[in-house]
Amino acid sequence: MAISGWFVLALAVGAIPVVVLGGWAGLGVWGAFLLVAASVDLLLAGSPAAVRITRDVPARARLGELTPTSLTLTNTGRRTVRGTLRDAWQPSAGATPRRRRIALPASERREVTTTLTPIRRGELHAAGVTIRSWGPLFLVARQRTQTVPGVLRVLPPFSSRRHLPSRIARLRELDGRTSLLVRGQGTEFDSLREYVRGDDVRSIDWRATARRRDPAGGGAKLVVRTWRPERDRRIVLIVDSGRTAAARIADEVRLDTAFEASLLLAALATRAGDRVDLAVYDRRVRGRVQGATGAQLLARMVDVLAPIEPELIEPDWYGVPGLVRSITTHRALVVILTALDAPGSARPLLAMLPELTRHHTVVIASVTDPEVLAATRERRDTAEVYRASAAERALLDQARVAAAVRRLGGDVVTGAPQDLPPALADHYLALKAAGRL
Repeated sequence: MAISGWFVLALAVGAIPVVVLGGWAGLGVWGAFLLVAASVDLLLAGSPAAVRITRDVPARARLGELTPTSLTLTNTGRRTVRGTLRDAWQPSAGATPRRRRIALPASERREVTTTLTPIRRGELHAAGVTIRSWGPLFLVARQRTQTVPGVLRVLPPFSSRRHLPSRIARLRELDGRTSLLVRGQGTEFDSLREYVRGDDVRSIDWRATARRRDPAGGGAKLVVRTWRPERDRRIVLIVDSGRTAAARIADEVRLDTAFEASLLLAALATRAGDRVDLAVYDRRVRGRVQGATGAQLLARMVDVLAPIEPELIEPDWYGVPGLVRSITTHRALVVILTALDAPGSARPLLAMLPELTRHHTVVIASVTDPEVLAATRERRDTAEVYRASAAERALLDQARVAAAVRRLGGDVVTGAPQDLPPALADHYLALKAAGRL
């Protein structure tokens, strides 16, 4: 039961004569009258327990997009339910409106819509539906909360997909499907054709030239080989979900940036005809995608990545080579998305790296903090000088770790949260153009 402001106001009005004229008998009579009126009001109020509620929630939505959900209310009682409804979700769901007025006559049905704007990735759960039904005098109300289950899986936004068209255009240039001013070389033989001015003379096939004679008697015509980038290569993405993945950089969790970079690289690689596998790992495999291709690959990736949150533990880097072997026994491009911050915390990663670089092409992708770089340029007072000194030391530590990775045979790609996904995609295209996959 709930008491309205009208009831409190009526009780206060009845207390005025008592204060002015004295005597408490009048207040007791007035209070008894209000209690009787409230009891009658409560009996005449519609029963919220008689309202049957069903919920319709989409299975999935992307982070930040408006997602309508609906409640269907059916009044199985004999009185009209007039009052307030609250559809409660966890705060990160961004449910609006939180409360609304309803008028539900007996034996009728109404639909109520709640719009969700999720601000966190993962699974969102409905907390319950509360109905407060007022009587005709609006003095007291019946109230009941019903558990109406609802789960919405919020997928990564994949906002880096805006970089995909330009990278696909570059991929087509590598593949020779568009006209180029500058001719590049792939690494897989495609076909033979006649030499034209501007072709690389190193592509001339002298044996094919000797076998081909001009029927008009003009002698042999030069024949060149054409190439295309490699296809059906293996790409293995290892996303670190350990302690450092929980850091927030430029208002984005480092793990979410790794997911964005993984999705963009997977979308580009599958367009290039390569096979992509994904594992999210700290001390155990938190999520895995294998054997998917095309649109199915991205759909499975966003579904697997959606509920994963960072674990505040140090990752077991010595288990990564075994994890890669369980995914593929062939030579692959292994992309590890982790943090390269301090030499001390990077020692296990560096110790494991030679075992990977002996058999695979390894790329370490790491997010850098733009605020650290900005701090090195601010030196107006003593506090900022000390802050700049600490930022310079942090950047030197990152440079030392990156240099150690390169000495051990790996490549390093770094960038701010908005820059890392396209930078990693560009590095993949550069490796493909150089024939290093």
